[in-house]
Amino acid sequence: MSEPGGGPGQRPPYGYPQWQPPVPPKKTSPAAVVLITASVVVVVLMAFAFLAWGYPGFLREEEAKTEIGVLPASSATLVSPVPTTTTPAPPPGGRAAMPKRTTPLADPITCAFTPAPGTPAPKTATPPPDGPAPSSGTVPVRLATSAGGIGLTLDRALAPCTVVNFLSLAKQGFYDGMSCHRLSVADGLRMLQCGDPVGDGTGGPGYTIKDETFPGLTYGRGILAMSKTSEPDSGGSQFFLVFGDTQIPPEYTVFGSIDDAGLAVLDKVAAAGVDPSKPGIGDGSGPPKTPVTFTAITTP
Repeated sequence: MSEPGGGPGQRPPYGYPQWQPPVPPKKTSPAAVVLITASVVVVVLMAFAFLAWGYPGFLREEEAKTEIGVLPASSATLVSPVPTTTTPAPPPGGRAAMPKRTTPLADPITCAFTPAPGTPAPKTATPPPDGPAPSSGTVPVRLATSAGGIGLTLDRALAPCTVVNFLSLAKQGFYDGMSCHRLSVADGLRMLQCGDPVGDGTGGPGYTIKDETFPGLTYGRGILAMSKTSEPDSGGSQFFLVFGDTQIPPEYTVFGSIDDAGLAVLDKVAAAGVDPSKPGIGDGSGPPKTPVTFTAITTP
């Protein structure tokens, strides 16, 4: 019998492929392993950085804004958006009691004002001179605004240096033409924040003032207080007008009260609610639909 692939006239060979020894799979080189691992790490780091720096609140605080109502995360009333069209009117005559110091301050007291070159201050002001200030008596102030007149009574016994600072800014015309940038109508934070020359909560007069807080401070309808960042002694020009229940830590200097006519103006602004077309800070607050722009401030 002829072998497959014999001469002419013989049966053709079968078409089996020639046997080859098996080839083991190629091993990934150490350099390729390092390259693949590095690529994965870079992608993960980029995603993490995007979250960390692109979204305030994820491993990053917002810029040092002068805000009120920074409460623990468990306080859902300040975190969840709040409807702005169903704000109930506060009961007539419902005014919070003014806080009082249990131990009076020395009279006079020494005030000091600290330059803050890193604070956005497109409209700078001259700080009051360091030195003595009276810590007794009250000062009437009238805010003329585009929404109506708001009368204030500044109380030196509560915060003498803050009163000196507010009067100095008002007399320099610092607040003229400035608009209130943040309205909150949330349960536990009902206030209008004003006095920022930038308009987003980051601005100040170019210097800071010391906190004048004391134990037992509470906030409620009719209270006038200073705004600040999360750092102590970081206030400057921003303040807030409280027109309803406000549950915040006793970290904000109270320096006066709001008259009934002013509260009626604030109630009207609150009833119109927050303007959803403008950016807020994510807690339901934001620029008011009814603009509140200072046209003049009358002081003694």
